Amino acid sequence: MADETMIDEKAPSRWAAAGRTARWLLGALSLVCGFTWILLTVHGTSAAGDLTVGTVFAVAGLVLLMPHRIRLPRLVTTLVMVMVAIAGTAAGLARGTERVSGMYAYIADRGFPVTWAQRGAIADDVDTAERLAHSANWTVDLISLATNLLFWAYTGMILVVIAVLIRRKAGESRR
Repeated sequence: MADETMIDEKAPSRWAAAGRTARWLLGALSLVCGFTWILLTVHGTSAAGDLTVGTVFAVAGLVLLMPHRIRLPRLVTTLVMVMVAIAGTAAGLARGTERVSGMYAYIADRGFPVTWAQRGAIADDVDTAERLAHSANWTVDLISLATNLLFWAYTGMILVVIAVLIRRKAGESRR
């Protein structure tokens, strides 16, 4: 009777199981998307940038799929991921492109590695299109913004992984 009333404190909770499942799904999706990104965009005009983005997503997918191989400190990893995601996305706004296309459409893009803020205008001549575009409001593509945030968060996680591996190697060499 006493054995029936005892609570096994080491039994996994439903939240832990849901977290492991979410981590596995996000890892698998990131790995597949990373390799797909590399295969589909590496022959484009920005091959180095696209290779970097695909590699970050693929490596982060592997890290998420192998928690038994790389144990990360949760709080530190979370803080670094959030800080790098915000800082990287904000810094990406400094990189902008402006172009004139078609019959005098002037378009300005911001964001790195994926442009997520844009403004533009169409006019009868280039100067008018440019003037109208500079006075137009910026529009935000939320999916591209989420992709940017995820890219920079994954970059932060990879930095934590590198630090953990360096620390592990230094600990092994002291022995």
